[in-house]
Amino acid sequence: MEERELLEDCRVCPRRCGVNRLKGEMGFCGARDRIVVAKAFAHRWEEPCISGSRGSGTVFFSGCNLKCAFCQNYRISQEWFGKAVGEEELVEIFLKLQARGVHNINLVTPTIYTPQLVVALKKAKDRGLKVPVVWNSNAYESPEVLKRLEGLVDVYLPDLKYFGEAPARKYSRVPGYFECAAKAILEMYRQVGEPVFDEKGMIKRGLIIRHLVLPGLKEDSKKVLDFIKSSLPSGVYVSLMGQYMPCYRAGEFPEINRPLPKEEYEEVIEYFFEIGLENGFAQEEGADSPEYVPNFDLEGII
Repeated sequence: MEERELLEDCRVCPRRCGVNRLKGEMGFCGARDRIVVAKAFAHRWEEPCISGSRGSGTVFFSGCNLKCAFCQNYRISQEWFGKAVGEEELVEIFLKLQARGVHNINLVTPTIYTPQLVVALKKAKDRGLKVPVVWNSNAYESPEVLKRLEGLVDVYLPDLKYFGEAPARKYSRVPGYFECAAKAILEMYRQVGEPVFDEKGMIKRGLIIRHLVLPGLKEDSKKVLDFIKSSLPSGVYVSLMGQYMPCYRAGEFPEINRPLPKEEYEEVIEYFFEIGLENGFAQEEGADSPEYVPNFDLEGII
């Protein structure tokens, strides 16, 4: 099946909206056939093995198949700030970032553009893209569609957001999140395996699972860690994020309209070690600051 056929009866993600994006129809995510990009730059605030000393060549895509009430990047994910580009333009963006010396090409919220990115990545590699490609997603993906990325993506960096159905529906308007995300992550692992690093500690290949700890949901976070422990080898890395801060529509939900308490985050970190997980990252105090949210200004696009 040609990649663009997925857009004619859209089933790119588990929502399977069935709209014809090639004719301008929009499903839940709001995407059409063109890729929309908000920023492409050398990002220095990712995990150390991704940002390194020269930064991660990060491309922020606009739109999303989730509707997270607390999204820090809501200006692009929900409000659609960005510029439409063609596949050839995107290839040029990748190659220009590589020429700047970045450690990798980091695709942020790429899921809804998977068919177009398959084409763009093939073209980019044919034209000399050699640095690792990082797929930085919300994990709400279809394993069947992810198979199309095999050999094109070197590092999968999914954010496994929830274990429970109730918070997923309440805060992100997403049904069946964990079941879908778990299957997607197992497919990601099948493709790239445990992390492999170079002599300077930069990741070359492998799976790192992110998890953002939310206020009042530490028990849900522990269940996410239980799944990782029981379903994946110990060599897989987990990045526990404490950067939550109330923004966007968080004020509609009083229970999450507050910073993440330090003791809740520390309890989740302690549980990580209690259950025998070995490899991962935690964030330093102060990560929940607006200064770490990128300024979406079309840098690298225009």
